[in-house]
Amino acid sequence: MTTPSYRTALMAAGLTAALAAPAMSQTTLIYGEPGPNRGARAEATQWFADQVAEQSGGDLTLDITWGGALFSEKAAVQSLRDGVADLGSVIGVYFPQDMVAYGIADLPLDNADPWVGMKATDALMRNNEQIKANLAAQNLVYVGTYTTSAVQMGCKGPAVTSVDQLAGKKVRGVGAYGQTFRDLGATLVDMSVYEAYQGMENGLLDCTQTYSYLVAALKFDEVFDSYTFIDWGQVGALGIVMNKSMFDSLSPEQQQVIMTAGEGLADEFGRIIEQANAESIKILEDAGKEIVSFSDEDRARLTEAGQPYLDEWVARADAAGLDGQALLDEYRGLIAQYTQELETQGYPWERG
Repeated sequence: MTTPSYRTALMAAGLTAALAAPAMSQTTLIYGEPGPNRGARAEATQWFADQVAEQSGGDLTLDITWGGALFSEKAAVQSLRDGVADLGSVIGVYFPQDMVAYGIADLPLDNADPWVGMKATDALMRNNEQIKANLAAQNLVYVGTYTTSAVQMGCKGPAVTSVDQLAGKKVRGVGAYGQTFRDLGATLVDMSVYEAYQGMENGLLDCTQTYSYLVAALKFDEVFDSYTFIDWGQVGALGIVMNKSMFDSLSPEQQQVIMTAGEGLADEFGRIIEQANAESIKILEDAGKEIVSFSDEDRARLTEAGQPYLDEWVARADAAGLDGQALLDEYRGLIAQYTQELETQGYPWERG
């Protein structure tokens, strides 16, 4: 655990660099990351930091603090708002009110493609004036987005092969996905994905909602006996958020560097996660784990069961002063737009 004096020193270093240096001179920003320095997301985060340094000619750099040393995943929004770090990773599902707009990317919609989801989410968060104003009122600025990729399930014991087999299982699930598992008979267990390994080892969990690339990153192959491809939507409210006061203190050129690097995350992480997902599944296959897939009928049942949570999100967005239905319609339109682009042009990293 990082000591208060170390956190203070880090904050002071970032603030001093920003205030003492002239525009586009050496500025170091403190980045807080609750996850470990390994796996697909860590690779993409480092890519983002490298892009910031490269595009600024070395005048703007990031000092990444890994493993929750500055703040946990459940304290990220308040910490960034208060300047514990200048920018960092936020998992939106832990902040249903503060990140209500970003939460649109966590809804169980009929899209399992990570790149499509990230591009749609990034375009909405970056360009929608309602959302920008909502974040600004919290002293926050959206920078870029990751995704978990499609929701899958890993279990200690036999695989869950259908919706009916969820009944009675102790399942770690988050957001609308976890609530839907509960509605279908599972016992929902509240813990973070970083705690799931231990939860399965000590019997608190039978299964966990997960995403293929995390198998390698969090060594889930050591505790999973089986793996179920649900291919049900994504948890896409996972991205980079910046303290607005610090963002506003940067020069326009530095701000552009941050935002351009953030916009590039969708393409870069899409490339990384496609490979990482395949590598993780191979780890499970090589270890002889049971691997199954839900049927189209079971996925349809999940989508139907998740509909009340779309309605609930619209109501929460409205209560926060947003036009929830308009945002949902815009988001669905963006998913359709990028789905069509994928079908006609392929992924950006495959276009030559």
